[in-house]
Amino acid sequence: MTTRIDANTLIPGRGDPVPDGTVVFDDGGIIYVGPTSQVPAEAPNPTATVETVMPGLWDCHAHFGVSTPEELDSHKLNSQAVYGSRAASDLSRTLDGGVTSVREVGGVGLDLVGELEAGRIRGPNLYGAGGILSPTAGHSDIHSIPIQAMDALRDRLQFSNVADGVPGVLKAVRKNLRRNAKVIKICTSGGVMSEVDHWRHQQFSEEEIRAIVDEAARAERVVAAHAEGKPGIMAALRCGVKTIEHGDALDDEGIEAMLHADAILVPTLWITRMLMSMPEEMPDYAYAKLSELAAIQDEGLAKAITAGVPIATGTDIFLHGDFYGTNSREMLHLIEVGMDPLAAIEAATANGPATLGPQAPLSGQLKAGYDADVIAIDFNPLTDFRLWGDPDRITHVWKAAKPAKQAS
Repeated sequence: MTTRIDANTLIPGRGDPVPDGTVVFDDGGIIYVGPTSQVPAEAPNPTATVETVMPGLWDCHAHFGVSTPEELDSHKLNSQAVYGSRAASDLSRTLDGGVTSVREVGGVGLDLVGELEAGRIRGPNLYGAGGILSPTAGHSDIHSIPIQAMDALRDRLQFSNVADGVPGVLKAVRKNLRRNAKVIKICTSGGVMSEVDHWRHQQFSEEEIRAIVDEAARAERVVAAHAEGKPGIMAALRCGVKTIEHGDALDDEGIEAMLHADAILVPTLWITRMLMSMPEEMPDYAYAKLSELAAIQDEGLAKAITAGVPIATGTDIFLHGDFYGTNSREMLHLIEVGMDPLAAIEAATANGPATLGPQAPLSGQLKAGYDADVIAIDFNPLTDFRLWGDPDRITHVWKAAKPAKQAS
């Protein structure tokens, strides 16, 4: 079936908007993008006429099946059935919010790819990392559990892949590759939601990081580094990591290093602002660390935007429920920090696939030959960008040319 969408404004993802534009696609991909006045004669009549048509959004840093706000400090040992149930409903909400592709950097989504592809559950295209690589006592370790118990639980903890030394990290990478992970996620700094480590401190030695990067590269995978403090950011960049997740302590030296390495920044403003609004639900240790990061995050990001560091949107969303579907608010936060509205859309569309390196699909742009992941919205995001984050403003979603959401 061939679909034609006419729009008052067509935003291709990369490049200038097209007033009075049209996109035509079928299950083989996008066929035509351009002015409505130049639509090929063989194109069908419009399937829909909308305010704005654009590529489906990418969330390049998300998690599925993790926590409710009420159990931020106690979710880690739920059953896999609970995690899977949460993930299924949150994947559906994500798609309804206009996100057609997700890079899941830790979570249970990797096990649900087959269900998504078979149509047994609704959701976006999912490119998963599997278990997050962390050293013992690192950000993805569970510090409140005795280490002997952690050793016994390693194969059950889908989110965590604790490993030490070069042989250990090589095996951890290979375990994720065995599950067909499309990206490898590691912790090169401490974090907020882990009990005893600190975001300022580097995790993994550079020898271990290089071994991870080299092993991933042999399978044509790139490495994404949770890196909040400067030592973890710089170590990751020196060792060839492709994406810096969070990057809260970026300074001029770090920005120069990112540009030199052609690395991509995934800032995750969504989660910082969301959790800062929830002090009662946050563990005290986590809220104290988060407050430190929130005080410096925007300054480094504003400098990175000005310097031209490549940026892709990610939310770090992990709170089960109606939070999913509001992922597009990340664009609003980028604009608030100083990004142009059109550049924010590029960060949420065309820049997304690059975070997968050689695994990148032809996605994120309205361009002939690209995947037909397309959304329509009922506002002009170049002027009314404060409406991002409301899933009700996403009127239509097509995933791989098939209608996934249509306004009633």
